[in-house]
Amino acid sequence: MAVIQPFTAEQERALINMRQRYDAWIDAERELAAMPYDLKRKKIGDYEYLYEIVDRNGNGKSLGRWDEAKQDQFDTYRAAKAAAKARRDGVRDALGESSRIARALRLPMISADAGPILREADRRSLLGSHLLVIGTNAMVAYALEAAGTFRNVPDETEDFDLAWAAEEAEDTARLWDMLKAVDPTFTVNSEREFQARNAKAYEVELLIAPSRLGTLAPKDKPRPVPLPEQEWLLPGRHVDQVIPCRDGTPARIVAPDPRWFALHKLWLGAQDKRNPLKRRKDVVQGMALLDAVAEAMPHYPLDDEFIATLPEDLLPYWASWKQRD
Repeated sequence: MAVIQPFTAEQERALINMRQRYDAWIDAERELAAMPYDLKRKKIGDYEYLYEIVDRNGNGKSLGRWDEAKQDQFDTYRAAKAAAKARRDGVRDALGESSRIARALRLPMISADAGPILREADRRSLLGSHLLVIGTNAMVAYALEAAGTFRNVPDETEDFDLAWAAEEAEDTARLWDMLKAVDPTFTVNSEREFQARNAKAYEVELLIAPSRLGTLAPKDKPRPVPLPEQEWLLPGRHVDQVIPCRDGTPARIVAPDPRWFALHKLWLGAQDKRNPLKRRKDVVQGMALLDAVAEAMPHYPLDDEFIATLPEDLLPYWASWKQRD
């Protein structure tokens, strides 16, 4: 039996509409995020100044005395901000409708708790460039990449795993600032410093490959332990999908190349130190994902060229899948 149940034409149409509307919405959100919080004209003593407001408390800094150039700057800012808000608000209702339709059509979904984190990460342009979604949540993106639903394969979890993938060094706490913007109750687990947890006990774990450790800002949080096997999630071509959440909202996932992710899962399933329940899930997911790649993702070839890139540690798991196939 095939591992993927293909989407119906109605399901495919819902996903296409949701992606188009999400892309328009996030473009407007990013444009707004790149603008100053606000610009104000202030009179101080006998003179007027243009002020950049940096937060909702009214804190700001002077941009200089008011003159014709400052008037032009002020007018340009107001017009650009109004236009971006109009684009964002104009597509928001349609996007919400698309997401609710996707949920009603029983498309693969992730938990509602993951949605705000993914949307804020995307608004800050962190997905793909700095962060990859790994763990079970990535399986939803792979299902959409295969244009179908996995048969009898676990595809949701109540925690959230991210991999740090930035290639250039950061000097600001990009991840921690993002998490605190989503939920100020996030704190770092003092016993597991690679994990953050909010007031509802929702956990976000950060993993990192040794080659990326130097790109994480010194004051960023959580603080992951470098794991050599995380290097296997960096090569290849990322999967990029917009998926529905269980609360009827959309979110975007960028996940590792499915071939590498599947073999990484099979390797995890063979590690004695890993929780036996997780090991069984790892093997099921890894085998099913390789089957799905062979069955429904011809753009990720399982050919000699790919095999030649595999490290020795992963070759036995490739061989076990091929033998079973």
